[in-house]
Amino acid sequence: MDRIFDRASLGAFLRARRTALQPEDVGLRRGSRRRAPGLRREEVAELCTMSADYFARLERGDGPQPSEPMVAAIARGLRLTPDERDHLFLLAGYRTAPRDLRSGHVSPGLMRVMDGLTGHAAQVMGPLGETLLQTPPAVALLGDQTRYTGNARSATYRWFTDPAARERYHPDEHDKNSRTNVALLREAVARGGTGSAAADLADVLRRTSEEFAGLWERHEVGLRWSDIKRLVHPQVGELDLFCQLLLEPDQGQSLLVFTATPGTESHEKLALLTVLGTDRFAAEPE
Repeated sequence: MDRIFDRASLGAFLRARRTALQPEDVGLRRGSRRRAPGLRREEVAELCTMSADYFARLERGDGPQPSEPMVAAIARGLRLTPDERDHLFLLAGYRTAPRDLRSGHVSPGLMRVMDGLTGHAAQVMGPLGETLLQTPPAVALLGDQTRYTGNARSATYRWFTDPAARERYHPDEHDKNSRTNVALLREAVARGGTGSAAADLADVLRRTSEEFAGLWERHEVGLRWSDIKRLVHPQVGELDLFCQLLLEPDQGQSLLVFTATPGTESHEKLALLTVLGTDRFAAEPE
């Protein structure tokens, strides 16, 4: 049974977190005309992808009960820690965040880094290859990877079940990518044990993908992604990119940043994607 929706306490908590959050914390410029402490409601509403009026009603304590996905969006927008996120869910009338929403909560540290990378191709990945957050240049480079649901949220699942998942990777890399996907999932199963999300995913893939099942029987571990990514973009063609990795060990999340050597053709193509963003390619099929 869900808990009681505590409107007054929820509003007070939202106001406290909003006023404690500074523009610099979310990649905004303070400006000379800012006098009130913290962020404006309109700024927080944009971070949470909701209307300013809706957020204002929640703060005043006269708004409707937000859905669980909406609470998760507020937690991300306000850069809440895992403990603060769980407290927010309790105030909103839920016992705790569902497992998929907990795993999708980006750590505040990675959010702060991402705030400074909006002009670069970067994305945050979950422990099972879920793309949790992308900058516009990353969407232009790799497509919108945050739109999937269920098992398809995992890049490993899509790699073995959806042929389109391989289209932006050079064919010469496919075999190694398959083996690395399986090896990393095997290590995740060993860490999580029977009944973990990783074990469930492995069971599903063993039943649905003959390729995965064959590689699983090799019992390979210790494989890692290469620092060099050979990609094939449907509009700009082949790119050789460096992939820098920043780990958040407490939540099993990682930040990927794609760069290219200045002066190369790949650098020019990546710069083109960064400038054009997703608008130029919005109508293109995945």
